[in-house]
Amino acid sequence: MRKTTPSTPHPLLITLTFLALSGAASPALTAQQPPTWPGAEWPVSTPEAEGVDPAAIAALVADIDAGRYGLIDHFLLIRNGRVIADRHWDHGERYAELLLQQDDTVNHQYNYDHPAWHPYYRDTDLHSLQSVTKSVLSVAFGIAVDAGHIPGAEAPVWPYFEAHGADPSEPRRAAATLEDFLTMRSGIDWARPGQTYDDPTHPTVELEASEDWVGYTLGRSVGTDPGTRFDYNDGVSVLLGKIVTDATGQRVDAWAEENLFGPIGIDEYYWKITPMGEVDTEGGLYLAAHDLARIGYLMLREGEWDGRQIVSREWVRASTSPVVADVYPGNNRRDSGYGYQWWVPVHEDGATRVFAGNGYGGQFVHIVPEHDLVSVFNGWTLHQRVEMASWLAMVDRIIPAVRDR
Repeated sequence: MRKTTPSTPHPLLITLTFLALSGAASPALTAQQPPTWPGAEWPVSTPEAEGVDPAAIAALVADIDAGRYGLIDHFLLIRNGRVIADRHWDHGERYAELLLQQDDTVNHQYNYDHPAWHPYYRDTDLHSLQSVTKSVLSVAFGIAVDAGHIPGAEAPVWPYFEAHGADPSEPRRAAATLEDFLTMRSGIDWARPGQTYDDPTHPTVELEASEDWVGYTLGRSVGTDPGTRFDYNDGVSVLLGKIVTDATGQRVDAWAEENLFGPIGIDEYYWKITPMGEVDTEGGLYLAAHDLARIGYLMLREGEWDGRQIVSREWVRASTSPVVADVYPGNNRRDSGYGYQWWVPVHEDGATRVFAGNGYGGQFVHIVPEHDLVSVFNGWTLHQRVEMASWLAMVDRIIPAVRDR
């Protein structure tokens, strides 16, 4: 695994970047124009030049400044392959204060209040992604499928764990497919309705405190027919990562570095490792905000990166389709759709309008193909209620600011 070295602390404030390319306004991307690709750095433009109302973006940033969105660490907005808003906030002292208010002051990687581990990894620019890790895993999984290491999504899943004591012939296990796991319809019992991560008996809390993550997840009962009910399950993402490792012969982090991160220009990352040496594929990845945007941009471009197909268009389309159209029926929540470890908060008649990665504490990458938009929010709001949710900022504030719709 390529680990980063510590950098100097973040400045108290980095001003919002609204810089023009060569001082001239460039038109918004049209279907006739080729995509813009980032090199070592992202190209920079202005909201106005890329067809976005600058006053609307400034108002969003002002609300973040005012604390209405909680503790936001970074906001990044890209249109037509160009950065049009880039703002960082330093809450390091506040995070240290919050640590003193908690019972757990031990420096370990699953202490979510310890500033050595969260939200940044040891004074670097690498930010905890939490469950956005699942979406990145899905891309790495798709690359393994494309390479022939893993069959298609309809292949049975439980034979992968027969060596770990699972009985793939048991009726509910026999019916389960890779797609059932990718879409969180595994049938494996997990959290009770309404159970939060503050509850020490939450299965994810128990999982992260255990020695053997794969064994813990496999030890849960299969109480529901697979493919019938959405049940968000962190352990399932651990099992998917184990499949990648066993099928490719490379641990997930090494596989992703060689086949995903390197080809799209991600040079630094950190990925947590469990006590048994497995990669934490349910929430353990750290990336800089600009590199998480590379993942989003790869998906926006349907798996292509500057002329090279990194992951197949078929996998991208399946991953970002609302395979589960309504994950919370009757709840009126707007994160209603789910694909292959990707959320689909906006879809119409089966067609995806917006898809996203969503992580604990305020980690979001939103992709809007129709408007050539990628946004990244990194935050760390664990112990307070917020007035406004950054999860909704793309739909509520950024898309309405697009002028050339």
